Amino acid sequence: MHSVSYYQEKVSHHFSQIVAHKEPKNLYEPIQYILSLGGKRMRPVLTLMATEVFNVACEKAIPAATAIEVFHNFSLIHDDIMDDAPLRRGHQTVHEKWDLNTGILSGDAMLILAYQFFENYKPETFQKLAKLFSKTALEVCEGQQYDVDFELRNDVTIPEYLKMIEYKTAVLVGAAMKMGAIVAETSDENANLIYDFGLNLGLAFQLQDDYLDAFGNPETFGKQVGGDIIENKKTYLYLKAMQFADGETQQLLAHLFASQPTDSQEKIATVTGIFNASGASEATQKAIQEYTFKAFETLEKMDISPDKKVILKAFGESLMGRNV
Repeated sequence: MHSVSYYQEKVSHHFSQIVAHKEPKNLYEPIQYILSLGGKRMRPVLTLMATEVFNVACEKAIPAATAIEVFHNFSLIHDDIMDDAPLRRGHQTVHEKWDLNTGILSGDAMLILAYQFFENYKPETFQKLAKLFSKTALEVCEGQQYDVDFELRNDVTIPEYLKMIEYKTAVLVGAAMKMGAIVAETSDENANLIYDFGLNLGLAFQLQDDYLDAFGNPETFGKQVGGDIIENKKTYLYLKAMQFADGETQQLLAHLFASQPTDSQEKIATVTGIFNASGASEATQKAIQEYTFKAFETLEKMDISPDKKVILKAFGESLMGRNV
């Protein structure tokens, strides 16, 4: 197996060629732009890594890894439009750099492009990949709708929130890993176990993302710190604070999340203070650890060599310890 940086380099080189010089320029330039912004490329890296876990060269999985990352970035373009987000990975979002119509159409094209990459595989593998991908893509849309619905509700429960982030984020991480297993033609049991590993890792990753949105370093986070608070998103932090806080603090928090004050920085400072004082911050960090350890438990059941279990565990630990 190779290092994460090796897989990242493989993916980045491939992405630079995907839509280069294609016409019409106003359709493909935004696609090239969002793909060029990089990030950790976690999902395609996991596809390549999973393929080599099952003793097949990662190059065979590049089309599947590309499909996952193109789809993920398509969803980001449309999410940014829905959230009216100004920044993505520290740069202008597509709809800000171009316009809304360009963001919608370029995103649509990316969804179609993602499916085309599966055409590189033999029919049986194509069918398995496309079936998993369609299921996952629909779950991501369902998760996004739950996320939108929750902004208008005051009775969101923690189980409902966890289901939302499972669909919106974690299933794509699980699918990324299972696609590597499908390309490698390992057993169904192995493929399902590595999906569960990715799913739990994805839940930990999203909870960490929620935490960093409130407490991250704006210079390294790449998105607007406090964005979830400004948008009144009822994250795990918010729900835990409402569970732990006294009645007066609950009322204040509910009021803050039902308004859009002119001084957003004051709102962020007040809310993060409540998150810390109530114990919600600590509870969120504990949940991140629990889902990460749950992912590690599935590794013990997987029919792979011990050294490969160590590599997967080290990758999970690096995600849990990230600050960007």
